[in-house]
Amino acid sequence: MYEMRVYHCAPGRLPALNQRFTDVTLALFRKHGIEQAGFFTTVVGASNQALTYLLKWENMAEREAKWNAFASDPEWLAARAASEADGVIVERIENSFLAPTAYSAVR
Repeated sequence: MYEMRVYHCAPGRLPALNQRFTDVTLALFRKHGIEQAGFFTTVVGASNQALTYLLKWENMAEREAKWNAFASDPEWLAARAASEADGVIVERIENSFLAPTAYSAVR
C-alpha cells in the first residue's frame, strides 16, 4: 500500500519545506522505519508550490504505529517549530492511500 501526500506550501515557502526534509525529516523517517518511495515537485500543474511524495506501507496498522511515533517524536516537534519560526510552511495537506493494480510496475 502506498500513501500519497501532497503538501501545499504557503507562497515562497517550498524551499523551506525541501530544506526541512533534507536536514531533518528524512532522518526521522529512517529512525521510525518509514519507507519513502519518491518525492516530486510540480513542474506543470495547478501550482508549483507543492511537494508530492509517496510512502510505502505493509498495511494501515503499520502506518498508524510508525506515523504516530514520528508525529509525536520530540525531535520532530522541535524541528518543525524551529523551521516555522519565519512563518507557516505548509498551508494544506492532502493524503490518499493507494493500492497497486495487478499490472502496475510499482508493487
